[in-house]
Amino acid sequence: MTFFDLFRIAWVHLRERRRQTILTALGVAVGSAMLVTTISVANGSTQNVIDKIIEIAPHVTVGSDRLEPLVPDNLIRTGNGAAAFVEKNVTTERKKDIKNYSDVVGRIRLIPEVTVVSPYVTSNLIIRNRSRFKPCVAKGVRPEKESSIANLQEKLIEPNALAELAFTPNGILLGALLAEDIRASYHSRLILLSKSGEEFPVTVVGRFSTGFGAKDRREAYVNLALAQRIEALASNTVTAIGLRTEDVGLASEVAVEVEQLTGYDAESWDETNRNIIDFYKRNGTITLVLVGFVFIVAGLGVSSVMTTVVLQKIKDIAIMRSMGVQRGNITTIFIMEGFMIGLFGVAFGSPLGHFICRLVGSIRYEANTAGTLSSDRITVAETPETHLLVIVFGILIAVIASFGPARRASGYMPVKILRGQV
Repeated sequence: MTFFDLFRIAWVHLRERRRQTILTALGVAVGSAMLVTTISVANGSTQNVIDKIIEIAPHVTVGSDRLEPLVPDNLIRTGNGAAAFVEKNVTTERKKDIKNYSDVVGRIRLIPEVTVVSPYVTSNLIIRNRSRFKPCVAKGVRPEKESSIANLQEKLIEPNALAELAFTPNGILLGALLAEDIRASYHSRLILLSKSGEEFPVTVVGRFSTGFGAKDRREAYVNLALAQRIEALASNTVTAIGLRTEDVGLASEVAVEVEQLTGYDAESWDETNRNIIDFYKRNGTITLVLVGFVFIVAGLGVSSVMTTVVLQKIKDIAIMRSMGVQRGNITTIFIMEGFMIGLFGVAFGSPLGHFICRLVGSIRYEANTAGTLSSDRITVAETPETHLLVIVFGILIAVIASFGPARRASGYMPVKILRGQV
């Protein structure tokens, strides 16, 4: 028998049970649509997080840890068994910092891929507004540099806040949620309390909102000179340096080059935020696996239909076997039926999934700050690869589900069937 003959027999079998075939194909279609939607939403959520991290964080962060520790200047012998002479055994809390940072910045500027360099000092403080207290992380920056690093200008609630911070020595730019928690508004006078108990009066020059709940609730920006004063650092000392590259994809390579040039540890944005990225990817994978069971249920439906068809066509199978049709051809007929059910299902399910993705992406709701990210929509990242994957997977499940009934059909002995023994 030719391939066309086998295809025609398979088509006749499905056409005779039109209603059951359509319902089974719809099961595959629903599974396909749900899987397309789930993959697109999971990819969209992960991509949304990555985009926001890239937008508000340095592409490369140069820390204060040296790759090769400095050699103490009081060594009295070198090599194995080196010793140092200590006059006063007084231990003090040593701050991790980058001394003579202008020299480090000069070396970093030799890298052509680096577009912006922004030195900064971070301070863990308590911020007070009358009787309200909140812990916060104050980042001392040069406003004009940090604006390019973190795209602050686009995140400002008061448009001129950065310019005002630049000419206000004791100015502070608060995260929107932090300002809300301590009931601070524009030009409110606040007090910053350092861990040593010193008080530093500041004036609110504006607020920013990045969409990251943790950042907007805990962070604030002050001028670099004020942060150095709070941390008791010299004017040529900072705690870290942020870099922005012309291409975010080059961040890892730039980090390696910075380490070689400066001797300080450098991390790309994906290394710094690996936990957050892995968390979203892991959640997306778990959701994908759970929704994938919809396809398993659809496959069981295909198997059930194919078993019913085999039982109903048992005499036809006996006649074909008596006419010399090989067992392999019988198996092929019923596998082709499963293939056609899967093909019909994904042919309808893929466009349905696209429609659902468009619908989900168009829904708008009131943004809230309860989660990690503040957003007024569900981000959907629909790609052709997603549809191709679902189409192949849907057809494969249908074919695998039909293999058992197909093998059973080819295993019948025609004599026993005609004698009524089956």
